[in-house]
Amino acid sequence: MLISVIGLFGLQRADELYGASRLFERQLIWIGMAWPAMLAVTVFSYRPLRHLSPWLYVGSLLLLVAVLFMPQINGSRRWIPLGLLDFQPSEPARLAFILALAHYLMYRDSQRTVRGLLPPFVITMLPLLLILREPDLGTAMLFLPILYTMLFVAGARPAHLLVAALIGIAMLPVMWQQMSREQKSRVVMVFNQKDGGVAPTGDGFHLHQSKQVFALGGLWGSIAHDEPIIDDPSAYLLPAARTDFILSIIAERYGVAGAAVLLLLYGVIVVRGLAIAKRTKEPFGRLAAVGIVTMIATQALINASMTVGLMPITGITLPMCSYGGSSLLSTCLAMGLLMNISMHPGYEVAGQV
Repeated sequence: MLISVIGLFGLQRADELYGASRLFERQLIWIGMAWPAMLAVTVFSYRPLRHLSPWLYVGSLLLLVAVLFMPQINGSRRWIPLGLLDFQPSEPARLAFILALAHYLMYRDSQRTVRGLLPPFVITMLPLLLILREPDLGTAMLFLPILYTMLFVAGARPAHLLVAALIGIAMLPVMWQQMSREQKSRVVMVFNQKDGGVAPTGDGFHLHQSKQVFALGGLWGSIAHDEPIIDDPSAYLLPAARTDFILSIIAERYGVAGAAVLLLLYGVIVVRGLAIAKRTKEPFGRLAAVGIVTMIATQALINASMTVGLMPITGITLPMCSYGGSSLLSTCLAMGLLMNISMHPGYEVAGQV
């Protein structure tokens, strides 16, 4: 909840810099739906999801196929228009994938063999390749870290995980071919970036401006100054400031200290989430908890890294902080599920009839 509130502060600052928008009010509406949904997920035990998870996974694949036939928006097909709002299938597909993988791995020991790693890879690659076709490189990058972490917790041998990593590396040319020209250029730009000077044109513009806006906040942010540090408005120009680069806006307003507090909150989620997984005896819940923690940690790490030029700009949002209804709602549902798992750490023994 604190992360979402900080995100609202970032949206408010973006309105001050770039003009008023309706996104602040819309995000409030989404929060008004996401927070109750998060709490509602904790009411009943998560255990019935074990039987529903394969169907949720198949349904998510059908939605990922359907979105490829939707009209393009900004050069990609990521959203299904539903009138008042647009639905992004790749967001709930992540959680459906985690549940399906947890269901497959919970009572098996086949992942301790190289051959046994193939079915989990198939479960992973189907949504990954469909999401790459949208194209959405950022979301696709979350699947492999989730897979490796859940396999490790499920008991896969380290040597076999190394083989799996080599298989993943071998799949990189396939993923590269699935990437658009723009995505490839963003990967190349990480190795060609230059700090300072005039903002470059083309693909390097977003990265240059993101780092510049981040740096303008200094240690304590513009909130500590009565006047802007730089009078040139172009220095603050940052497309997608309310979504992909919300961290840069928060750093500009509240400085490195404010950005550090925000990242520390994600660290709290990771530490507490892993503690929940450790004390959960039921294997489906333990694996699902690990998958959720890995998803949130990886997404936050990728977003923060691309903001400062350590990773390619992928179009991935900062979870529960950036503007975006589908992302906020699906992540809050995942958090509610994590809390649910924490409330039911042991086995439930039913009487026999």
